[in-house]
Amino acid sequence: MKRLSFLLLSPMLLLLAAQVSAEPAAKQYQMLTKLQGQWKLAPASMQEGKATKNKNVAPLVGTDKVAMDFKVIGKGSTVQENLLPGTAKEMATMYHCDNAKNCNQVKATHYCAKRNQPQLVAKEESSGNTITMSCDMNSELCKSREGHVHSIKHELSKDNMRLKTTYTIFKDGKFEKDSIYHFSRLSGQSLQ
Repeated sequence: MKRLSFLLLSPMLLLLAAQVSAEPAAKQYQMLTKLQGQWKLAPASMQEGKATKNKNVAPLVGTDKVAMDFKVIGKGSTVQENLLPGTAKEMATMYHCDNAKNCNQVKATHYCAKRNQPQLVAKEESSGNTITMSCDMNSELCKSREGHVHSIKHELSKDNMRLKTTYTIFKDGKFEKDSIYHFSRLSGQSLQ
């Protein structure tokens, strides 16, 4: 009888374990949906590093021009990020769950101005209002020496009005630089 009870409980325990492990991924994806809306680059005094000094980016710093735009599309199945829309440096990243019904892992493809498309997966330690996407080391680009975005980190303020995004660039198989942007939500944007 004990053996029969264990055999009956095993599938139930596996199902429960799958639901528990999927919960963090679903929360990570939900955090990404909070980014929906248009964002402007914060004033120069709030920026760090050289990313916002680029000739294509500098004219946007401290203005009300859209510098980042997030849209939830595909009936909620995908978050589309457009960085620096309308500039020569425009890029897009598409975030999604590996399974729309049971989110076990958040994945992304970054469509880069470097003319490549690194595949990324959410790190487990992402939580709350922070998510870090790291290069999927099962993909050729992430293992290569080619310059590429190796990780993307979004840090949303508690009031959902400020965003710090870091794009970590690898080249020759090692860290090259961080491109850091500080954004403010454009006024009049409704918060989800």
